[in-house]
Amino acid sequence: MNSKVKIGIHTSIAGKLENAIETAHQLGCDTFQIFSSSPRLWDARQLNTVEAQTFRHRRAERGLSPLVIHDNYLINLASPSALIRSRSIHAFHHELRRALALGADYLVAHPGSPLGGDRKQAIRDVAQSLREAVRTLALNGLQILIENTAGQGDSLGARLEELRDILDAAADLPVGVCWDTAHAFASGYDIRTPEGVETTLWETERLIGLTRVPVIHANDSKAPLGSRVDRHQHIGRGKIGLEAFRRLLNHPALEGKAFILETPIDRKGDDRRNVRALKKLAGQTYRTQSQRSRTRRG
Repeated sequence: MNSKVKIGIHTSIAGKLENAIETAHQLGCDTFQIFSSSPRLWDARQLNTVEAQTFRHRRAERGLSPLVIHDNYLINLASPSALIRSRSIHAFHHELRRALALGADYLVAHPGSPLGGDRKQAIRDVAQSLREAVRTLALNGLQILIENTAGQGDSLGARLEELRDILDAAADLPVGVCWDTAHAFASGYDIRTPEGVETTLWETERLIGLTRVPVIHANDSKAPLGSRVDRHQHIGRGKIGLEAFRRLLNHPALEGKAFILETPIDRKGDDRRNVRALKKLAGQTYRTQSQRSRTRRG
């Protein structure tokens, strides 16, 4: 069993930023992901120095690592519209600034969509948009991760080949890949079987290199194989299934990766149940913070 993977979940920053840290800690996570502002507004609230420092201090206390931030859903760095791409570059620049202020390790970005335009040009546009967003910033170890997509609509990045082309086009930047299991499955990678897992990981190593995939979004899929529909499901209750996640969590090629849940919360406690499921599949002991506290007192 692989006790060396890190398991976490996307947590809410509602109320105060550090609430996300406490939620992840209470759920027994090793790592976590957040939005640094509303994911559906162009004009994000800027962080002040005190709240950023408080967040960094609290995360260090809780020992949660890595910190992953997901960017705004409105950003489209591949847009054929000069206006939308300019706005997206501006928004992504501020995503980077907030990620740096919070001490994040990774900033995850969807590659965007050419909206029916030329896909090769769109890949070049993504790379150039990233360069413009990074300009004037010292990233200090922060890495940008391009997330694979389900291929819904006209999205880039449903195939590993397109992710490779984006990384190649942005070879001068610290760019890697965040691999989403539900997106991969919906885009046609059959990871349900041992053979399917091996083939997919071999293709990922050949085209991208697994060392460039530090974060895995661990989501089951409501949508069937190859449907190109992005619908996340609770671990073991979707079309991918428990055994596929057991194989991934315990695969030697994925040792040390951060597995982060983005599963729905349909009922109270769903977040806890999904974290527990991943821990169990990885052969790790699941204990909430309250359980750890009782053990220390005993």
